[in-house]
Amino acid sequence: MNDSFELLCALKKAGYPKSTRDPFWWPRSGTFWVVVGAILTQQAKWEKVEKSIENLEKCGVDSLDVLVQSELETLAECIKPSGFYNTKAKNLRTLSKAILETFNDFPTFQTQVTREWLLEQKGIGEESADSILCYACYQEALVVDAYTARLLNAFGYDFESYEALQSWMLEGLDKTTAIRKLYGKEISVHELYARFHGKIVEYCKENSRGKVVEVGRLGI
Repeated sequence: MNDSFELLCALKKAGYPKSTRDPFWWPRSGTFWVVVGAILTQQAKWEKVEKSIENLEKCGVDSLDVLVQSELETLAECIKPSGFYNTKAKNLRTLSKAILETFNDFPTFQTQVTREWLLEQKGIGEESADSILCYACYQEALVVDAYTARLLNAFGYDFESYEALQSWMLEGLDKTTAIRKLYGKEISVHELYARFHGKIVEYCKENSRGKVVEVGRLGI
């Protein structure tokens, strides 16, 4: 495999992403629930995150405003399935409060937030920031994660940092005409990034043994 475009082609040919839960892959994309999920999924399986979100909804949390007004103890109890619940509850409420104080409402946050602002917030690292930008705000941010690193490692690539991994992935996607032909239509950069990340995650979950990713089915 020479670049990320070859990986994209192989994953698309293999039928990924297979999930039909959301056009942009992440459940309920474009909503504040992505912000919640981006924090809860840190060091947690998505199934646990979904349970935590279900608990929050049962407690009446349906917006950032309600989340900010919720008691920390209540939030922590709701998100227990995701682990590190006391810390995550504090980070969730602090981030929600910062969003409302800085941007006034979620729609404004979606259009005006920057990666730099997110990285200044407690509990938000590069992966979480890019997840929020891509899936909650529909901005052009490519998420790379442990799945991405493991898959590329199986092809002999090793990167020293998140930035290095992301840069390599982005470089291979600078092929507008080829991507248009691949999809048979115009596709926005944001949608391409969102679905590419989804392809990688789904493939790795289906084709892994422990920490080793099987790459034979991709044929590259």
